[in-house]
Amino acid sequence: MTDYRGRVILITGAASGIGQELARLFSAEGAVIAAIDRDEAGLYSYDTGTPEIYTAVADVTDVVALRAAVSHLEGITGPIDTAIASAGIGRGTPAMAWKAEEVNAVLQVNLLGVVNTIDAVLAGMRQRRSGHLVVLSSLASYRGLPHMAAYSASKAGCNALCDSLRVELADEGIAVSCICPGWIHTPMTAGLGIPAGMMMAVEPASARIFAAIRERRRFSAFPWSTAWLVWLLRSLPRPLGDWMAGRMLRRVRKLQARRAET
Repeated sequence: MTDYRGRVILITGAASGIGQELARLFSAEGAVIAAIDRDEAGLYSYDTGTPEIYTAVADVTDVVALRAAVSHLEGITGPIDTAIASAGIGRGTPAMAWKAEEVNAVLQVNLLGVVNTIDAVLAGMRQRRSGHLVVLSSLASYRGLPHMAAYSASKAGCNALCDSLRVELADEGIAVSCICPGWIHTPMTAGLGIPAGMMMAVEPASARIFAAIRERRRFSAFPWSTAWLVWLLRSLPRPLGDWMAGRMLRRVRKLQARRAET
């Protein structure tokens, strides 16, 4: 496993949720954290005595601003050893309320934000012939889920991106990891209406992500109880997969209805 003492870890989406928890986990291992988020107020949480965490405000959808933020932080911390593209948004995009603006917003953050993050660090990693790119995808990448078309598409794009880059960069000393967790209870997922019993708490989920990064796994998906189900949905013939996805949708709707009644 990687020794992170003194290593520089870039984390986008670091002001809350998984990004914030990963920053604390890596900091506890002695890493130097370069934390980026568009939420300036959220980044203030690091001003409570946490050592070796440096912050910059930038939106991952703005490639020029993101490059500038990374350059500024590297001027303080030194070169980025590991870049974790954690910034993302979860937003339902049901067919009955389809709006291109909503779909584009999800794709801009979840997919193009990853592209921009990689852009900000890849040239330096290639020059040094070392580095680790980590992309937080989702089990929703396995198959388009009802009401979550944009989110599923954005995460599927992340998986394809990682598969391509991992092969290309292997001979340049740069590792690429794609991590696909299930639903995690964070501010991002709070508005999706997913029953609490179907979501993991952020701390244990982040611990599993942290372990996957330390071991430089090429691909990691969890929890297994959900991962096998979405894998099955992807592997089945389309009519059968659609039928099962429809059953899952009806189940979620029933759980949401019961929750609303109480």
